[in-house]
Amino acid sequence: MCGPAGAGKSTVARRLEEDGMVRLSFDQEAWDRGIRSMPLPSDLRREIEAELRARLESLVAEGKDVVLDFSFWSRRTRDEYRQLLRPLGVEPETIYVATSREVVIERMRARRLAHGDDYTLPDETVAEYFDHFEPPTEDEGPLIVI
Repeated sequence: MCGPAGAGKSTVARRLEEDGMVRLSFDQEAWDRGIRSMPLPSDLRREIEAELRARLESLVAEGKDVVLDFSFWSRRTRDEYRQLLRPLGVEPETIYVATSREVVIERMRARRLAHGDDYTLPDETVAEYFDHFEPPTEDEGPLIVI
């Protein structure tokens, strides 16, 4: 999954999960640890990412289909995961949830911390995340735009 906070990634990822994929969610992992505010301190972010990467590698080794419910806001990060997975025989497919800035901000304002995909953020942070997001391009590999 790829898109800024509030784009709709988790909604799409949960549908894929219902269809049999294993969903790994950064936000859900933080929620399960009792964390109720974002953004995370960098040391905790690195810890969670390392655990999710290890789970990803294990699941792929078991032959499971996995959806990564992360933002993947930079091409560099997307490339890192491609490099991680290609030696395991996987060509990752990017699903980019292209959503307008106005819709993203509106969705984030409506969040109420009801579950692990429902973190609230100040408008300024949402706008900053949106403005710094690097949309994927076809030259990165297989790409679906929703």
